Amino acid sequence: MKLTSDQKERYAKHIMMKSMGEDGQKLLLESRVLCVGSGGLGSPVIQYLAAAGIGTLGIIDDDVVEMSNLQRQVIHAGNLGRSKVESAKEYVESLNPDVTVLAYDLRLSPDNVEELIVDYDVVVDCSDNFATRYLLNDVCVLQNKPLFHGSIFMFEGQVMTILPHEGPCYRCIFSSSPSTDAARSAGVMGILPGVIGTMQATEVVKYISRLGKSLVGRMIYYDALGMRFDEIKVNKNPKCPVCGENPKITSIDAENY
Repeated sequence: MKLTSDQKERYAKHIMMKSMGEDGQKLLLESRVLCVGSGGLGSPVIQYLAAAGIGTLGIIDDDVVEMSNLQRQVIHAGNLGRSKVESAKEYVESLNPDVTVLAYDLRLSPDNVEELIVDYDVVVDCSDNFATRYLLNDVCVLQNKPLFHGSIFMFEGQVMTILPHEGPCYRCIFSSSPSTDAARSAGVMGILPGVIGTMQATEVVKYISRLGKSLVGRMIYYDALGMRFDEIKVNKNPKCPVCGENPKITSIDAENY
């Protein structure tokens, strides 16, 4: 593809960096990214990936905008009661006309996940529950699809990049899901998802434009109250139920989630 004069002006700060240049920007404009969730984490991920010029941005969410969302879900202002994916689509289209938005107003499930992610280059996990988190991890491992994980809890967050067959997956660290989603009822500092989501978006842009070192085999833990970042090294677990030497999960089965 050839950049238009408008695109050269819009992405000038990317293009002037020798490590990115026009070639890197073209990779972004040709890429297809699926964002699962358009809430707290999804808002900054969608915002910055759209601004960066991701060519096709898929957004999955089955929720509607509520007043309590607006403390942290910054792309939904003025859209109370509307579908979050339609609100997010409207936001992206007003921000960057280069981006094609595909809105999926539905809940991700074992019945639809494989079909939904197959046409995307990478997947960003901005979900707010363990069932979806494990489902995304497993299907991305099985389809060899890069997955960019982020999660938040009160004043804490974590970020990790999962490149199947190159490093550990989410189940290498947490082999099975907790029985309850305590985080969903614990509250969260409104600014926290902005920090974590922006880091996820950074990892996506780096991966697509082939820059820097990714968070494969490393998890970044962020403590907002202590204003501290810690790096936790993670190795592949040979007993991992999905990517280990003798995996138990070899297909997407609803009973696993």
